[in-house]
Amino acid sequence: MHTGLDRLAEDAALLKKVVGSRVALLAHPASVTRRLQHAADILDGVGARPVIVFGPEHGYGGEAQDMIGVDDARDVRGTRVKSLYGDRFEDLSPKESDLEGVEVLVIDLQDVGARYYTFVWTAVLAVRACARLGIRVLVLDRPNPLGCDDEVIEGASQEKGFLSFVGLEALPVRHGMTLGEIVAWRAVVEGVPKGLVEVVGTRGVDRHAHAAAWDRPFVMPSPNMPTYETARVYPGGCLVEGTNLSEGRGTTRPFEIVGAPFLDGVRLARDLSCVGLPGVEFRPTTFLPMFQKHAGVVCGGVQIHPVHASAFRPYATYLALITLAHAQAKAGARVSAHTFRFRTERYEFVDDIPALDLLTGSSRARVMIEAGEPCHAIIEACAARDADVALVREARRLGEECFV
Repeated sequence: MHTGLDRLAEDAALLKKVVGSRVALLAHPASVTRRLQHAADILDGVGARPVIVFGPEHGYGGEAQDMIGVDDARDVRGTRVKSLYGDRFEDLSPKESDLEGVEVLVIDLQDVGARYYTFVWTAVLAVRACARLGIRVLVLDRPNPLGCDDEVIEGASQEKGFLSFVGLEALPVRHGMTLGEIVAWRAVVEGVPKGLVEVVGTRGVDRHAHAAAWDRPFVMPSPNMPTYETARVYPGGCLVEGTNLSEGRGTTRPFEIVGAPFLDGVRLARDLSCVGLPGVEFRPTTFLPMFQKHAGVVCGGVQIHPVHASAFRPYATYLALITLAHAQAKAGARVSAHTFRFRTERYEFVDDIPALDLLTGSSRARVMIEAGEPCHAIIEACAARDADVALVREARRLGEECFV
C-alpha cells in the first residue's frame, strides 16, 4: 500500500509540487510513511522544510485529550507549531497571518471513517482559508480504516440546524469515504478554482479493505484511538459522549468499554444480546476509569466484542446500548444518587444543543429514547437512507477531478 505521503516521497513529479515553494504542513502523529517516517521529516529531507506546522484537535504531537485547547509551540527544529484547536470556533481555522508567505499547504491526516472525527473538518476549514488567499493545497490521502463500502454506510445525515464541528457539512455518520475524498468534494462544491486543491490518492490497496489488511502498523492518530479495533467501534462508541456514561476513556479499551456506577453490566449485556444485532457479542464487565467521567469510581457495564467485521454495525449497536442503559436506569435497576442523563453542557463549541443531537444530526434519537421507544424503532428512525448513500456517491464523483 502506498499512501499519499508514500507516493510523494518516491515520485519526483509529485515532489515538484512542493520543492522550491514555501510549505506549510497540517499533520499529526499518524502522518507517517510505511517506514514510519513523519511527513515533516520527508519534506525536510527533500529541501521543503515547512515554514509553519499546524496541528488539529489533540495537537500536532497528539498529546491532548478530547476538547482540550492546545497552545502554540515549537517543534524539535524550532519551527512554529500553530494549534488549530483552541477555546473558540474561530480558533479552528488558520489565520491570514499564519499563512503569510505560504505558497502550498500540505495536509496529511489519518481519518477513521466517522463524521464526528474532527480531523476532516479541520482540513476543510484549512482549505477554505487557503482558497481565500489563493494558496495551493496538496492533500496526501490515506485509506479509510473501515473501508469504503456503500453497504455499511450508517447514520442519517444531519438535519438543518444540527451542523457543528462534529459534522460541518451534511454527511452520514459512517460515510465510507476518505479524508481526501471529502476535502475534494467540498472544494468542488464550494467553487475553489480548479487546480488549487490536489489530492494524492492511495494506491496498492483495495478501497474496501479494513486497516487489518494494511501492510503496516496502525499508528494512533489521537490519544483514545490506539488501535484499528477502536476505530471499528468508534462510529457508534462516540455517541456515548452525548451521555454521562463513561465511554472507557481512562482505560486501555476506550469506546469498546462502556458503563457507569449505576449500571448493572450483567443485565445490560443480556438485554443487548436479545436485540439481535449482527456481528457482535457483549460481555458484562466492571472497570475503573482513571480520568474523565467517573474517574476513580468502579463502573458496571459491557465490553463490545465485534466478531464479524463485515456484519458489525457500530452505529446501530451503540444506539441500542444507550437506549437500554437509559431504560435500566429509569427503571431503578440500581439505587443511586446519580442516574443516566444526556449531556447538556457545552460540546464542541455549541452551547444550546444536546451533544447526542449534534452527534446523530437531529433530536430524533434522544427524544425517542426518552419516550421509551424500543431499540429497533430508534435504529430504524436514525438509519441512513437511499438519499444518504446517493449523497456519498455524488460526493465521490464530484471530487474525482481533484485527484492526481
